[in-house]
Amino acid sequence: MTPTPGGGMRWAMLGLVFAVRAGLGFQFQTVASVGDPLAADLGLSYAELGTLIGVFFLPGLVLALPVGYAGRYLSDKRLVALGLASLALGGGLCATATGFGPMTVGRVLCGIGFVICTIFMTKMTVDWFAGREIATAMAVLVMSWPFGIAMGQVGHTWLAAALGWQWAFAVAALYSLTGAVLVLAAYRPPAMPIATSATTATGMTRHEWKLVVLAALVWGCFNAAFIVYLSFASRVLVAGGFGTLEAAAVISLASWVMIVSGAICGHLADRTGKSDAILYGCLVVAMLSLALLPQTSLAIPVALSFGLIGMAPAGLIMALTSQAVAPERRAFGMGVFFSIFFLFAAPTPTIAGWLYDLSGDPFRPILLGIVMFGLTMVANVGFRRAQRGHLG
Repeated sequence: MTPTPGGGMRWAMLGLVFAVRAGLGFQFQTVASVGDPLAADLGLSYAELGTLIGVFFLPGLVLALPVGYAGRYLSDKRLVALGLASLALGGGLCATATGFGPMTVGRVLCGIGFVICTIFMTKMTVDWFAGREIATAMAVLVMSWPFGIAMGQVGHTWLAAALGWQWAFAVAALYSLTGAVLVLAAYRPPAMPIATSATTATGMTRHEWKLVVLAALVWGCFNAAFIVYLSFASRVLVAGGFGTLEAAAVISLASWVMIVSGAICGHLADRTGKSDAILYGCLVVAMLSLALLPQTSLAIPVALSFGLIGMAPAGLIMALTSQAVAPERRAFGMGVFFSIFFLFAAPTPTIAGWLYDLSGDPFRPILLGIVMFGLTMVANVGFRRAQRGHLG
């Protein structure tokens, strides 16, 4: 029997999605965490390392829309399992790569899986929580990404030092493969009305298109800034005298604490209805935290403030997707949303790496992150104005 969207089942399904989605962040973080030994072994520049980080998002530029459309014909569960299998295959290929070309192919395969999982894990959560505690639920969902990244920041760095950089990719691949099995065995969809045959996957209204595009700009800029932090913040600390493992551990503090602060932030927004004020305040703290990174004596409080406050509103941003498009067009709307997100996420690490190669200064990419947080604020203002204009 298909379960109704009761409280216990809703949170159980969210817990499953959280655990499995953490594998996406765990796989993504491999290159950034083992970048130095990987570059030394394969003879890569920092621009090439940035490309390997960014190419993870590249398939989304062309696949997000067709993947969203595929949701009309295949179940969310099967698509997510397929995506996790692609992540596992790509990670395995990276573990055996001997040059930039094979490594790129492996990262593209991981990126294909990431596109599929991101769209349909988001849809799973919105389907279960739309209209009830959505900001809290989306905050929990989104925090699975930094949770996986935090595991990678410490775990991958240790694996690379102890066993070799290849093991970071191999362990991440095994995590994704295990997740695919868990989803097939345990996930259940909520009972919900089936869209009528008159509703087509591409039938979004003009207003829905506008809201989806603006929501995607908010999410894309926000994540681009976070990716810059993940890729280059530890190098700022190393330049200031930290050891490699010590710097990775300090920078990972932000990812660990935002797991909790993100859920609290989402709950606070649900209770107060002040999501925009919370978002803008958090973004200011995020920009100040990045600006203070070169002050290495403040490294721990800076990392904690960045994670506890600066990155806390991720769930608030993702909750915008539930306000942008009707449920029967949600899968396609998610495809549009993530197409634009990938447009921002894919080139950012390459640009940041190029800035580092050009200047030799690891703080130069961090300035790019500060700019992207500022653009996040601008895009959210545009989203709210579009909403008010339609209601007016």
